Amino acid sequence: PALVSAFEAFCASPARGAARLYVLGDLFDLWIGDDQLREPLAERVASALRDVAVSGVPVGIVVGNRDFLLGRRFAAAAGATLLPEQIVVDLAGTPTLLMHGDELCTSDVAYQRFRAIAHDPRWQRGFLALPYALRHGVARWLRRKSTAATAAKPEAILDVEQCAVDAAFRTANVSRMIHGHTHRPARHHLVVDGRACERWVLADWYDRGSY
Repeated sequence: PALVSAFEAFCASPARGAARLYVLGDLFDLWIGDDQLREPLAERVASALRDVAVSGVPVGIVVGNRDFLLGRRFAAAAGATLLPEQIVVDLAGTPTLLMHGDELCTSDVAYQRFRAIAHDPRWQRGFLALPYALRHGVARWLRRKSTAATAAKPEAILDVEQCAVDAAFRTANVSRMIHGHTHRPARHHLVVDGRACERWVLADWYDRGSY
């Protein structure tokens, strides 16, 4: 509850002073379909974002690995635009690559296999066709399984792979990247093909609000 209140406070003040607001995935720990808006917490979060949009600040959302089923109904409720998995935007004159970042963790082969399945439109349609209560149970089981699997993996596997980071910089032809997912907040300086680059990693909101 305290974190939801912190998010509402963020949306009511700092977010409204921005040119744009970008949410880079994992807005929710679980999202089992846009009918989840029936739940009070989900509706509160959508309402807070909608108020930002109404204030004149465009809101863009990149889905994460935990809320990849966020869809058009949620976007409409939040007054937001669903963005591609990777997007280059101009931030104060600097082209910047925005993404959730899970695709950079290529050493975690098991997760990448799951990611490929979970992002398959056919799998998503099949899952969303299940009754809400069943989807809720399946999602919680998958979350517990993921937590246990993550705890058993070496720390290095859970972080980004440098070659994947370099490739993303090259493909997007940018010198700045911002992502979340790993929850290891930092500003990394690196050189890719002789070009100075920076990679910003966003924190999670488990202990405190951050942006």
